[in-house]
Amino acid sequence: MTEADEFVEFVATQQTALLRFGVVLCGNRHLAEELVADVLEKVYARWPDVRAAEHRNAYVRRMLANHYVSWQRKWGRLLPYMDDALDSPVSDRSSEHAERDSLIASLQRLPRKQRAVLVLHFYEGLAADDIAQVLDCRPGTVRSHLSRGLEALRIDYTRQEATDA
Repeated sequence: MTEADEFVEFVATQQTALLRFGVVLCGNRHLAEELVADVLEKVYARWPDVRAAEHRNAYVRRMLANHYVSWQRKWGRLLPYMDDALDSPVSDRSSEHAERDSLIASLQRLPRKQRAVLVLHFYEGLAADDIAQVLDCRPGTVRSHLSRGLEALRIDYTRQEATDA
């Protein structure tokens, strides 16, 4: 099997999981698709290194998280036009989806680093030391982002409950 075939197989098996991870990070499917496409382009260029990695999926998720955190510089210059109708949430009138939409909206209001830490901790199940390695910072910084992000979510949730009542 050639390197290109191995890469195609990797993308075929991991693309859905990577896209889900991207959606949780970005909170927007369109931006997540762009994020995953950018990272897969980099993965293809570095495929020999990625292929040799002991944990390919973790390696690529780390690339996604790092690219997402530094993405603001790129999107500050190139913000694509998106129709507001595409971004408006469509409610199916069930409490589960309303709560999920509320959580995603609350996550979107957090700073990028805090959001990345929360997603890596709660969605990917990584410990503070592992997140510190992924984001190239100290574990104390990760714990600080985790604490502040959770507090911001609590405040937002309390505010929403007061508004609903």
